[in-house]
Amino acid sequence: MEKWIEELFTEDLLRDAASRFSCDATSAKKLGDFENYVFEVHKGGVPYILRLTHSSHRSKEEVEAELKWINYLHKNGVHVSLVNDSDKGNLVEVFNTGETSFIVCLFDKAPGGPVKINDPLFDEQLFYKWGKLTGHMHRVTKGYNQNENRRNRWDQDDVLDYEKYLSLKEDKDIIEKGHRNKERIRGFVETQDTFGLIHSDIHPGNFFYHEGDLHVFDFDDSTEFFFISDVAIPLYYSVWWKFRNDTLENRSEFGERFLIAFLQGYRTECEIQDEWVKRIPHFLLLRDLTLYTVFHKKWDLTNMSEGEESLLSQISERLHKDEPIVELDYGKIIDVVRAR
Repeated sequence: MEKWIEELFTEDLLRDAASRFSCDATSAKKLGDFENYVFEVHKGGVPYILRLTHSSHRSKEEVEAELKWINYLHKNGVHVSLVNDSDKGNLVEVFNTGETSFIVCLFDKAPGGPVKINDPLFDEQLFYKWGKLTGHMHRVTKGYNQNENRRNRWDQDDVLDYEKYLSLKEDKDIIEKGHRNKERIRGFVETQDTFGLIHSDIHPGNFFYHEGDLHVFDFDDSTEFFFISDVAIPLYYSVWWKFRNDTLENRSEFGERFLIAFLQGYRTECEIQDEWVKRIPHFLLLRDLTLYTVFHKKWDLTNMSEGEESLLSQISERLHKDEPIVELDYGKIIDVVRAR
């Protein structure tokens, strides 16, 4: 979280926010503070997830659009964390802090727990279920219409204004690649079957495993974009988290196994055209570029940890030499998926 926002956040604010939902924050457990403040709080002995979003990150209308979609997905059988109304019957409560504000909401806590990348559960069966969950979400969303409160389109994200955060001297080639890739994606045809609301961040840190099912949460990055991005991002993070220090060959070998299983699960819920699978490289590159820019936006580059320096340098090196996170034969993968 940016330092100036940290200075606005207080324990009194946290307690008052929780009280609007009849929750007790006395022993609140912080779960995150990168884009939002996220806490586990309790009501009647039951754990819930309280999220406080600063108005510089999302507007009240954007948050409401996210929450209404989540509850729509829940109503249609997707395993997501239900959003609870406040004591006043509102999905969000707003706390003013001078000229800015915090937008607060409360979620059910997802059952189960995370699957670590070295867990035996992190295998093709999980990838299949991961794909099935994503396909279910997309199939249901194709019948969803947003009202006047909408999530932004993908290309309205300020981190895609690469010059704003990257050095024109050191990263000129990366900036140019970013703009070319963005324009290429903008050229793809948007239809109800290819474009709509997506989660945009379905990685292992954003779902729990419970009794054989996956339960997804953290829709803060949800946006209007091509559905295929929700396929590319799980592929990206699975490879990045497990093999980012490995060779392109080993990353790609694992990526092929992941994508085959994921697509098999996806296609049990939602059809996907071959041409979109073959466009995945553009969306993998976009995730590289997005992360690279986000790190420049969020981190103090003069005082990075060893881990932060490593992550940033890995992406920088790959972007400068045009090395993708994985290099796959998508035609072969399509054939394998259809044959099984």
